[in-house]
Amino acid sequence: MIRRDALDQLPVRTALPALCAALDGPGAAVLCAPPGTGKTTLVPLELAGLTGEGPGRRVLVAEPRRIAARAAARRMAWLLGEKTGDRVGFTVRGERRAGPRTTVEVVTTGVLLQRLQRDPELAGVDVVILDECHERHLDADTSAAFLLDVRETLRPELRLVAASATTDAEGWARLLGGSEGPAPVVEAAGVSHPVEAVWAPPERPVRPAHGMRVDPALLAHVAAVVRRALRERTGDVLCFLPGVGEIGRVAGELAGVDAEVLQVHGRAPAEVQDAVLAGGNGLRRVVLATSVAESSLTVPGVRVVVDSGLARVPRTDHARGLSALTTVRASRAAGRQRAGRAGREAPGVVYRCWSEGEDGRLPAFPDPEIKVADLTAFALQAACWGDPAAAGLALLDAPPAGALAAAREVLTAIGAVDGTGRATARGVRMARLGLHPRLARALLDGAPEVGVRRAAEVVALLSEEPPRAYGDDLAAAWRTARRGGDAYAARWRQEARRLASAAGERRAGSGTDARGGSGAGTGAGPGGGGTGAGHGGGQTGAGPGGGRSRNPAEGVGGRAAAGPGGGRSGTGGGDGTAAAVTDDAVAGLLAALAFPERVARARGGGSFLMASGTGAELAGAGPGPGAQAGRGRHAGPSGGGGGSGLRDAGWLAVAVADRPVAAVSARVRLAAVIDEETACAAARALYSTGEEVRWADGDVVARSVTRLGAIELASRPLSAPDPGLLRDAVLSGLRREGFGLLRWPPGAVSLRQRLAFLHRELGAPWPDVSDAALLERVEEWLGVELGRARRRADLARVDAGQALARLLPWATGDAARFDELAPERIEVPSGSRVRVDYEGEQPVLAVKLQELFGLQESPRVAGGRVPVLVHLLSPAGRPAAVTADLASFWRDGYRSVRAELRGRYPKHPWPEDPSAAEPTRHTSARLKRG
Repeated sequence: MIRRDALDQLPVRTALPALCAALDGPGAAVLCAPPGTGKTTLVPLELAGLTGEGPGRRVLVAEPRRIAARAAARRMAWLLGEKTGDRVGFTVRGERRAGPRTTVEVVTTGVLLQRLQRDPELAGVDVVILDECHERHLDADTSAAFLLDVRETLRPELRLVAASATTDAEGWARLLGGSEGPAPVVEAAGVSHPVEAVWAPPERPVRPAHGMRVDPALLAHVAAVVRRALRERTGDVLCFLPGVGEIGRVAGELAGVDAEVLQVHGRAPAEVQDAVLAGGNGLRRVVLATSVAESSLTVPGVRVVVDSGLARVPRTDHARGLSALTTVRASRAAGRQRAGRAGREAPGVVYRCWSEGEDGRLPAFPDPEIKVADLTAFALQAACWGDPAAAGLALLDAPPAGALAAAREVLTAIGAVDGTGRATARGVRMARLGLHPRLARALLDGAPEVGVRRAAEVVALLSEEPPRAYGDDLAAAWRTARRGGDAYAARWRQEARRLASAAGERRAGSGTDARGGSGAGTGAGPGGGGTGAGHGGGQTGAGPGGGRSRNPAEGVGGRAAAGPGGGRSGTGGGDGTAAAVTDDAVAGLLAALAFPERVARARGGGSFLMASGTGAELAGAGPGPGAQAGRGRHAGPSGGGGGSGLRDAGWLAVAVADRPVAAVSARVRLAAVIDEETACAAARALYSTGEEVRWADGDVVARSVTRLGAIELASRPLSAPDPGLLRDAVLSGLRREGFGLLRWPPGAVSLRQRLAFLHRELGAPWPDVSDAALLERVEEWLGVELGRARRRADLARVDAGQALARLLPWATGDAARFDELAPERIEVPSGSRVRVDYEGEQPVLAVKLQELFGLQESPRVAGGRVPVLVHLLSPAGRPAAVTADLASFWRDGYRSVRAELRGRYPKHPWPEDPSAAEPTRHTSARLKRG
């Protein structure tokens, strides 16, 4: 029986006439309704005519999360007095409850994408509601774009509603309205229950969150605020935290509170999620939740919200090819959503663990996932839709060109798209597996090698990162999941069965499904990443990858993986594959197929180098509890690399890694042991052999090198390297170490200084001889010597002066005036030819004072433009005075110098009038003898 009393209390009812008018008119609308108004539950029932009002329509409701999809369907079924699966049903990945009478079906956005690809017309569906569109998940944005395309080209009668409590209503209205003008925006009045805001910042500063790390001091403060809320307020407490780890930590801090502490997140068992949403049994509750509890569901009994102010979102490190979740400050929109949970049933309060001043500096809305996440899956969806460049898709934000190009390179390498970017038959099959394309490649190519069931089990393990307690050894985690009775193991078994069925159907349908067009790897560029758990059902997020497969039609080598380690053999080979292949080898092969650019070779001490060029370190040095050092045993959950057996491995296939802030190397979260043969087979596109001539360690190194991406497999010296490569290597050395590699006798140094002086004072045609300018013209003045040089010693024999003389302006005839304009030596009155120093800003002539007697003016160079700075020396060669105006010195400065030095050097002439005296290099006595 329909619960009319509950339906009549939902405030969104007042907005239904305007919403129905918009759908009957333009056919699309934006519905803005605060939390608790019934937009997720009453609106679909009304539009479907299940409450007895309005025409009957089939309504599809898309939610961003599985927990929200199940909860919304159950709530609507309860309002109708039915069980889910009758007139209201739901479908999420791996679970479906719907039947022939189902009129309202709630699905995840990922499921909606799959349906649109299989049936773009959505036959039988009259209305699609995109709920919580403000969260800007990539699947939701993509679904909206596809639905608008369907409305424009196939089914103009299909009605669309973008619904959210807090959203960019104007942007969505423009998007849904298209060329006809903005779609109507329908607003529903909020619930009448006020929510008081209490600002509760920490007393002492806490470190900002970075990467996956949250300051324990902040978590301790959040727990203290929860205790405070329990003392000050009545009702249940809902506390928002960024992730599962933080939930566990705060739960530990709350030990001993007089309340039931529950944990709600995407990995929690469905039974636990349902119990939380069903309400308490009289005992006060504290519900610790991630952002899954922000929207689309009501937690009964909650009167208090404690908000940590943090959220976890996917980010891609394009420089290192790693994708992972990272912790950020939640937006103001998310803060409003969270606060609204406290006012769903009665007046409530929200304790915000930051200051009111900080609140104004928070971002208004969360970053759209399309701007920051890996786009490989999106690019495949767009290619399968027939728009590889995504240029014709109606999106609120365009995908970044670089990220989309990198994603297309990955898809090309694994054979999912052709050279024009169009989806291949293999790519379509990948898209329909409901996996990230990398994992779909691993399943399709791995199944013929190791068996469908075992391939499906490993891929299921990769599709949702296992709990940290399972350890970092993928094979050991696989064995733990097989034995496990926890919630993760249950979900893993369900997903493994789904994938085995899907892969089995593909193989049965086509003899080439498993291998055709697999590609050998994703190229040498950055790619791959950590898991995106909590986003779109826990798909693995793989970053963009470079390079193309040389032959996308090649498989993985047509052999069973023969990785190292004892491991137990598969127990259910039954599909024609070699059951004797160890679990360790199977896990390694599948991980390498999914992330070929992350096969890694050991560098010692738990350090590895991945084929992408990024270093990797194992997290943890000591053995975790229950770990087995020997691979192939029944390894229990392990907490670190030291006890997992990975530390002693020569090669790893890294499945999950992240990079701590400011760290040079990535941190391995999940990996499997492989051998070199498996690494080369899985990452064949990265395999290369060629001549390598480069400047390294101060000299030319010429070798024939075999590489797997950045990993050097083998090398041998080259006796006759390519001359062009040699020349490039020598040039590289000059660029790195400078022209000091050449021989610079005094004449060469002087020549360069003189040329630099003329260029500075006169300009053209005198050449610039700075390092940068010489590098630009290196072929002109050093080309002959470069052609002969094979190593550093050859450069050391090159006379830089002889080479540099080629830059003199011979063609214009100015070179003939070089010695006149910048003379190397100047003859002074005594007859001596004294060297001029051009090193400084002004030429310097250092000469004994007596040798300049009788000279009235300082010498000048550069055609008389620049006076020489004269350093007047004592008879012992020590500086006595400096002047650029010799006449002034004789007149004013000489007397003091004469008085100071005459007694010290009595044997030398010190005339009273030096301007009329005879210059000399000798003493007075010698002058008399002469």
